[in-house]
Amino acid sequence: MKELLKFITCGSVDDGKSTLIGHMLYDAKLLFADQKQSLLLDSKVGSRGGDIDYSLLLDGLMAEREQGITIDVAYRYFTTERRSFIVADTPGHEEYTRNMAVGASFADLAVILVDSSKGIQIQTRRHTRICSLMGIKYFVFALNKMDLIEYSADRFNELKRHIDVLAAEIGLRNYKIIPVSATEGDNVTARSQRMPWYQGETLLEWLEQVDIHIEEEEGFVLPVQRVCRPDSGFRGFAGQVESGSIRIGDEVTILPGKEKAKISRLLRADKEQSEISAGMPVTVCLDREVDVSRGSVFAAGTELQTGKMLSAMILWMDDVKLVEGKHFLMRLGTQKIPATVMRIDYKIDVNTGDRVPAKEIRKNEIVRCDISLTSPIVFDKFEKHRSMGEFILIDRVTNATSACGTVRHKLRRSDNIIRQDLDVTREMRAASMNQKPLTIWFTGLSGAGKSALANSAEKQLTARGMHTMLLDGDNIRLGINSNLGFTEADRIENIRRVGEVSKLMNDAGLITLTAFISPFRSDRRRVREIIGEGSFVEVWVSTPLEECEKRDVKGLYRKARSGEIPNFTGIGSPYEEPENPEITIDTSKYSLDEAVDILMNELERYLK
Repeated sequence: MKELLKFITCGSVDDGKSTLIGHMLYDAKLLFADQKQSLLLDSKVGSRGGDIDYSLLLDGLMAEREQGITIDVAYRYFTTERRSFIVADTPGHEEYTRNMAVGASFADLAVILVDSSKGIQIQTRRHTRICSLMGIKYFVFALNKMDLIEYSADRFNELKRHIDVLAAEIGLRNYKIIPVSATEGDNVTARSQRMPWYQGETLLEWLEQVDIHIEEEEGFVLPVQRVCRPDSGFRGFAGQVESGSIRIGDEVTILPGKEKAKISRLLRADKEQSEISAGMPVTVCLDREVDVSRGSVFAAGTELQTGKMLSAMILWMDDVKLVEGKHFLMRLGTQKIPATVMRIDYKIDVNTGDRVPAKEIRKNEIVRCDISLTSPIVFDKFEKHRSMGEFILIDRVTNATSACGTVRHKLRRSDNIIRQDLDVTREMRAASMNQKPLTIWFTGLSGAGKSALANSAEKQLTARGMHTMLLDGDNIRLGINSNLGFTEADRIENIRRVGEVSKLMNDAGLITLTAFISPFRSDRRRVREIIGEGSFVEVWVSTPLEECEKRDVKGLYRKARSGEIPNFTGIGSPYEEPENPEITIDTSKYSLDEAVDILMNELERYLK
């Protein structure tokens, strides 16, 4: 039996999670004298009319005590004669689902609270599914508040049938159902005399004796966290062993490059080791020079996967909805790589477990999707290697965690598409034209003067004998992007395609000029990555909204104000100003000829 049990309490709001754990600690005499005294004093002004409010032992934030809810995850360590425990008491409110997911990521077992007087709620189902998504395989459903239903065996059996159905939907194999009363203490630590029809273990008894069997992961896996180079005579690679063990002299494969080397030294806290195993931090030295950096993975005795496309299940945690084509940073192990949600396959109906087609995902929904990465990443199926199969998606603008997820499988089509090397290179084409290929990206509000500037700039470049191509927003939408609308997902795809076309133009040796509103910073950043930092010049035409609306050459602002165009940038949809554009021009301050002269002077240093 595993001596330490890490478990989480979760369920719907006000199901009694904090009260249950608090009562367990109190009855099992697992409190210090000052904790007990503080609990008795705080309960006098609590929400139970002077009776002991056991939830106060875990609800530590002032906002939690004022509202009588759990907001943050509260971790408690305690030990009995039979076992040691770490419990994460998590919030039930839908608003704080991301906090619950954090607690689930560390646990081996989940205690799902159900209010017997209300039955299974949507949040109960959501939390159960999230726990399963995060790899928890052992569950106990505590049917709480049995005192409110007069300890009815019939009601217990009815709820048990509902839980059996839920468990079958999700695929739970190891679960226990226990009737309890967190406030009265029934079946928490001592068997209830008011439920003689229940002959099973109390909650604490079951937690003490449940045998958590965690399958040992295949082979040796060590993600490199840091390259240690204190002097020219030492080069080591620090990280924590996620699975398996390794000895000096053993051969490892370094991914994603797949080079091989042997272990020459193992150091732990500056002490030499002959062998190192799972859970231990270590600095590894190799017998030869190999290209290793943060994010590389040492592996032996197992086949990890590398690739640029994968299928995943994610829990969306951002207030902003998820749409196809949205860009993120993916953190998996010690790797951090730009990623794009290419396609949303479906979302899970929390109530029925059905797969529902969707193109937009809202906060707290569970989604199956395909993810593309800008460079190969090392990963594996979550079921095979947990550390290499779990990840988070980080918003590239706010730096907030937008989603957590698990890898389901690799998308093989990424292996079947191989870039073809061409005999005539970009450099050769550029040399024949005697110019440096660039993409000059004009961005700004409708009516700011992007197209006029781009058109005039192209005429001047052509007059100087340069080879150019102008891509205008409306013209592109009449051709290659005629199948796209103006939803957020379509706007993202519109800009992505223009970026790819611009890169092809640059590869042909041309100077490409583009005139697109391109309102989102993340989209423009993605285009910069597609084209390459040294070949991308962002020109922000910063003409104010008031001036653009006065011009209203195409009558679009008038239609937007009247509601005919619901998602028009600057009116119904935001424009995110560039943070560090190479060139900024406000056309409201200059005539067109003056603005073009300023632009061409600024462009000189990029054309060389």
